[in-house]
Amino acid sequence: MDPETRGQEIIKVTPLQQMLASCTGAILTSLIVTPLDVVKIRLQAQNNPLPKGKCFVYSNGLMDHLCVCEEGGNKLWYKKPGNFQGTLDAFFKIIRNEGIKSLWSGLPPTLVMAVPATVIYFTCYDQLSALLRSKLGENETYIPIVAGVVARFGAVTVISPLELIRTKMQSKKFSYMELHRFVSKKVSEDGWISLWRGWAPTVLRDVPFSAMYWYNYEILKKWLCEKSGLYEPTFMINFTSGALSGSFAAVATLPFDVVKTQKQTQLWTYESHKFSMPLHMSTWVIMKNIVAKNGFSGLFSGLIPRLIKIAPACAIMISTYEFGKAFFQKQNVRRQQY
Repeated sequence: MDPETRGQEIIKVTPLQQMLASCTGAILTSLIVTPLDVVKIRLQAQNNPLPKGKCFVYSNGLMDHLCVCEEGGNKLWYKKPGNFQGTLDAFFKIIRNEGIKSLWSGLPPTLVMAVPATVIYFTCYDQLSALLRSKLGENETYIPIVAGVVARFGAVTVISPLELIRTKMQSKKFSYMELHRFVSKKVSEDGWISLWRGWAPTVLRDVPFSAMYWYNYEILKKWLCEKSGLYEPTFMINFTSGALSGSFAAVATLPFDVVKTQKQTQLWTYESHKFSMPLHMSTWVIMKNIVAKNGFSGLFSGLIPRLIKIAPACAIMISTYEFGKAFFQKQNVRRQQY
């Protein structure tokens, strides 16, 4: 698809239709790739062990998810099944020791967070891209970078406070009144900024990922269309462009993904122990600790399962999103004709 057609498409597809398309993509992607990311985080947690009976974090490629592990309690979300020797070994041991359903553990609350985050992110990206192209011209190659950075920064900032609430709801059953008291107490003790705890490493990982992803995606899509002699990208062109650009960005930002995992689990551990002094460790300090303990390769733990997850996740998400927009565009054209 050439830039002019891309601009016309964004105008023809309404923001509500973009939201519906991204919502569909988020649900489908979460269902398919969550097991792959559960394995990735188990491998990361093994290299940087968590306290027994506490928690682990995983992400479905769209949203991070912190699971509670109360050993001996009514809610045993996760029981660590020994040492993993690799990705396939982790898959088999998780299924054998915990059942196949554990590969989708915590999926419903993850969807509650992933869907709005994805809707905000993709809709903002397309709206910002359209706005920038109308102001700066259709051929500016840095537009995907700017739109991707701003859209991801905004989505992370809006969703971050909900992470604290969701995490607390997973620890045990709370009424809305109890949840309101908890949030009020948290704000009164630590200020409003406490609701954005863990925001920095998330931004450091997601914003560069978004910039690299959208820039490479738009370039690859245009290049593949030219090589194929096509005016508009096919489903497979969108799928391939999403997979390749997502894989490149995933490798480049993996160290921040590992840090994100460690920081959230450490924060949860301190809160669960009710320590008087919270843990304040910068992203760079955590990186140094990981390198000192496991070497430079520790920053790239879980690389294979992350690539196995990110490639299909980005491919499914973007191709579903583009397919949805194309569907709505055709419906809009038909309405105009009649």
